[in-house]
Amino acid sequence: MDEAGILPHFTGVLCHDHWKPYYQYTQCQHALCNAHHIRELERAREQDGMQWAKDMQGLLKEINKAQIDNPDLDKGAKQKYSEKYQKILAQGDAKCPPPDKSSRIKGQRGRLKRTKSRALLERLRDYQDDVLRFMMSTGVPFTNNQGENDIRMTKVHQKISGCFRSKQGAEMFCLLRSYLSTCRKQYVSASLALELLFKNQLPDIFIEDEAE
Repeated sequence: MDEAGILPHFTGVLCHDHWKPYYQYTQCQHALCNAHHIRELERAREQDGMQWAKDMQGLLKEINKAQIDNPDLDKGAKQKYSEKYQKILAQGDAKCPPPDKSSRIKGQRGRLKRTKSRALLERLRDYQDDVLRFMMSTGVPFTNNQGENDIRMTKVHQKISGCFRSKQGAEMFCLLRSYLSTCRKQYVSASLALELLFKNQLPDIFIEDEAE
């Protein structure tokens, strides 16, 4: 995680899927991917029959739509959504309680095992600020899907070819994919980006960044 030299110095908002090692980076803020939450809530609803999960799923989608329609939500709207979020958590706590401490086997140590639905509920409660970061801070995405899209071709290559033959080859592949991804986000087509690259030129976006 430190190898690329980005995350150790990153001071913005890091949007991720709640992989715990990301939280070692305390110099930045964290936002949790709600696409992951939507899927996990769907599982809790379908397999465990959790109504609170369906309600939370609907609320997150509702907030996202409101945020898209009006990226600068007023304080009153944010307060209303936060209160609805807390209410659903309370309903979930009643329907999906923590494990009974009396069920602990004599001599058993550590934390009692939670169901998947309970673990999800506790994450949504304990990391509420990170779950709703997209609502509270302008410019924070609802999901980290873009980040996953950027690394998908690396995983496709790994599945098809198994691995790279050398570290240098892997680094060159990642460098090229990073270049093309950046160009695409700035509306420069892959064909034009590669054409300029073979001409030993760069799109204007890189030249402007260097000038700044």
